[in-house]
Amino acid sequence: MLDFPRWKILSIVGLLICLMLLAVPSFIPEKTTDAWGVKLPRINLGLDLAGGSHLLLEADTADLARTRIDTMREQIRTEMGRTPAIAIGDIAEADGKLSFMLQDVTKLDAARERLNKLTSGAAMTGQRDWDLSVVDASRIVMTPTQAGLDQAIRQAMDDATEVVRNRSDGMGTKEATIVRQGTNRISVDVPGLQDPAALKRTLGQTAKLEFKLVDDTPVDPAAIAKGLLPLGTQLLPDMEGPKGTQSGVLLVKRQAILTGDQLVNAFQSNKQEDNSAIVNFTFNSEGGKKFARITQQNLGKRFAVVLDNKIISAPRINSEILGGSGYIEGNFTVASANELAIALRSGKLPVALKVVEERTVGPDLGADSIHAGITASVIAVVLVIVFMIVTYGRFGFYADYAVVINVVVIMGVLALLNGTLTLPGIAGFVLTIGTAVDANVLINERIREERRRGRSVIQSVELGYKEASRTIFEANVTHAISAVIMWVVGSGPVKGFAVVLLIGIATSVFTAVVFTRMLVVLWIRRNRPTDMNI
Repeated sequence: MLDFPRWKILSIVGLLICLMLLAVPSFIPEKTTDAWGVKLPRINLGLDLAGGSHLLLEADTADLARTRIDTMREQIRTEMGRTPAIAIGDIAEADGKLSFMLQDVTKLDAARERLNKLTSGAAMTGQRDWDLSVVDASRIVMTPTQAGLDQAIRQAMDDATEVVRNRSDGMGTKEATIVRQGTNRISVDVPGLQDPAALKRTLGQTAKLEFKLVDDTPVDPAAIAKGLLPLGTQLLPDMEGPKGTQSGVLLVKRQAILTGDQLVNAFQSNKQEDNSAIVNFTFNSEGGKKFARITQQNLGKRFAVVLDNKIISAPRINSEILGGSGYIEGNFTVASANELAIALRSGKLPVALKVVEERTVGPDLGADSIHAGITASVIAVVLVIVFMIVTYGRFGFYADYAVVINVVVIMGVLALLNGTLTLPGIAGFVLTIGTAVDANVLINERIREERRRGRSVIQSVELGYKEASRTIFEANVTHAISAVIMWVVGSGPVKGFAVVLLIGIATSVFTAVVFTRMLVVLWIRRNRPTDMNI
């Protein structure tokens, strides 16, 4: 019992002091610590405490299905045109299926072999993402499967979540909580943000950037009205009007000559001639070479800069553009240009997202919650301290030291983990305080029992800690299992509650058992008591 070497005492005290010091920055205003130029660990306040904005984004799965069909159409055209080319008719779409005729039926097997390369297995379902069938010996039909669509949705949502996180970080938002909800939704909580308008514009923008050649072929307006367009072309709205309004439509080639997938950087700047806001962009080496080759081959022609199927600029190529960089202009403000640059840097969304729920939480409500949480915590600590002193005397004092230290240590660990404290987290905090002395109650009652049996002070203390430790360990393990399940299965507030609870379980066991045992040993060494009141 008395075997408590100096190194162990110094280790325990040093560890507790370090963890308690980590909690200090959380009590200092963030503006002050930022002025010091040092990034200190601190507890972040969640949306319900700091106020802020909440958005619930929902994926447009119908748009994703449409995109898969368009992508497959282009892949079929590319694959059939590969040397040696296999001549096919126009690729038609009906009921979500793609079909086309082979002009030479003797090449059916070769065509099927090429098309099979465009399909893949749909996860562990045993199905393909596309079914390939032949009708009338010459018509090939490609049908998307439900298993393939489900797999595409899962992959798209994983990628979209990462893109949303990158865009949120690019806007400078701090400690945003971005989590998947269900199969096609993403929840975004941004503490401290009171105006969600810019966040909505940036997160909801697909940012699909394409460069397409303008088709200057004269077309009868009557034919356009009937939807009779030249093969391989499409009409897109031209947004080059005042303040980005639609000024008309332009006929462009359907196939993009270059896409934003090869962008490596984008940033807002100002045009030298008139100081208007523009977005500078830079391609990677492959994209830069392709951009230079395209501009060289299409001198004198116009190309459209298409963003999310809207033309924002359609300049004429007057010279070859080298260096793999350029700029986009289109009636931008500084704010809108910066939002577009962030979206382009973060990559395009693989699926369109729309806001289905939004709410703004004012800081006043958060302040009330913090005040109520602090009040509850203080009351809990005071009542526990009084109860332990009245019930166990000196040993109650030791337990109270452990409770106070445990409160600060929990905050220090939470700051070290860069954790976010929410209102349910405060509930977990108060609950931890209330149960922090459970271990000491078990230990003290066990020591009382041993004293009643006639054992000496040292024997009673030693057996009290030894025998109670097993029960304490088992009780807290079951407690921790429940918290882990909440952390793994839950999300948002439930997870916040579980995190604080898990930290509290670990720290309370350490302070209640190890730290108080050290205090008792030091007291026994110093006073050598022959009796004690407990």
